[in-house]
Amino acid sequence: MTALYLANARLIDPGALTDAPGSLTLRDGLIAARDTPPPPDARIVDCGGHPLAPGIVDWGVKIGEPGERHRESFRSAGAAAAAGGVTTIIARPDTHPPIDTPETLEFVTRRAAESPVRIRHMAALTKGRRGAEMTEIGFLLDAGAIAFTDGDHVATDTRALSRALTYARSLGALVVGHPQDAGLSAGAAVTSGKFASLLGLPAVHPMAERIGFDRDMGLVEMTRARWHADQVTGARTLPALARAKANGLDVTAGISIHHLTLNDLDVGDYRTFFKLTPPLRSEDDRLAMVEAVASGLIDTVGSMHTPADEESKRLPFEEAAAGAVGLQTLLPAAMRLYHAGALTLPQIFRAMALNPAARLGLPQGRLAAGAPADLVLFDPDAPFILDRFALLSKSKNTPFDGQRMEGKVVATWVGGTRVFGD
Repeated sequence: MTALYLANARLIDPGALTDAPGSLTLRDGLIAARDTPPPPDARIVDCGGHPLAPGIVDWGVKIGEPGERHRESFRSAGAAAAAGGVTTIIARPDTHPPIDTPETLEFVTRRAAESPVRIRHMAALTKGRRGAEMTEIGFLLDAGAIAFTDGDHVATDTRALSRALTYARSLGALVVGHPQDAGLSAGAAVTSGKFASLLGLPAVHPMAERIGFDRDMGLVEMTRARWHADQVTGARTLPALARAKANGLDVTAGISIHHLTLNDLDVGDYRTFFKLTPPLRSEDDRLAMVEAVASGLIDTVGSMHTPADEESKRLPFEEAAAGAVGLQTLLPAAMRLYHAGALTLPQIFRAMALNPAARLGLPQGRLAAGAPADLVLFDPDAPFILDRFALLSKSKNTPFDGQRMEGKVVATWVGGTRVFGD
């Protein structure tokens, strides 16, 4: 197979945390060499001095198949991902029906083959995501499940959850939790505070996340399960996360790009595109989260892509569906943190590519010889005004509509094959 030589690039290495000029040689879908002369048979691509980084591994993407294909299909999600520099999607099981049987998992795996990017699936931890009876974790692992989660459904039956964690531990399966106290957060639409009171909306205190996290850490300590928090968004949770890691628990945590770049004031005049789960936090919490990503305390950053149709969002704020699309806006939104001097490009790709891949046991996220040639070439300084109707997702519920942004994907490769860009 003809080699591909990516010359004149600015290599972003999240493993070494370096940002330096260099080149990559791709062959047979893998990175064959770094910073070597081009092979005689190579096709040379001039990267124009732009940053070249491992493709994003977006952990926590909702795709509407089965049951809600009108909101997002594998084809549309894959197109949006490729345009956004996402080369691997880790899909959530909160579909209709949920991915809680090997048969359903095999169905979505076959359907995902039409996507231009890689798609791996998480499976439900409990049947119907109801938190009562565990799924057939062993069979689901054999069918290709990469992790197990009930999504934003918080289990209240602690005994049933402990059984599921114990069983998952015996099989070495990774469990993804949603740290939140179910009682305190029930019906909440925003984060409590003066602004929430002025809006007159049902609110939840960030301590609900801390309480839920502490409960989950107790269960993890008891069962010794491998555990990942899908989103840690409150500063009060960070000391508990640090203690859990210091105590030797196999625990990691993630956060959405929206909670790193937006705060609760962005809700403004009841703008439902800013209604998320968990709700947007205060500016102090946001800044604390950015610092936690920079230090490595929070391990992963993803889009938490949650498509919603117009009918679901054009409702009173309290009744509107929660969630925002983010596959195509993840990278330009992250560039806000880069341009603000809060995170370096290697730190950003450590959280968006290397760490999620490593936690899930995937070979992606690296610029090393032998790693998959899943790459994104981008211009971090390219300005544009986001038009939500230009997004390739079927659903257009982005909070960044009409906003000035910087950072455009120039090209995306999956397994050495260009899936986006001229």
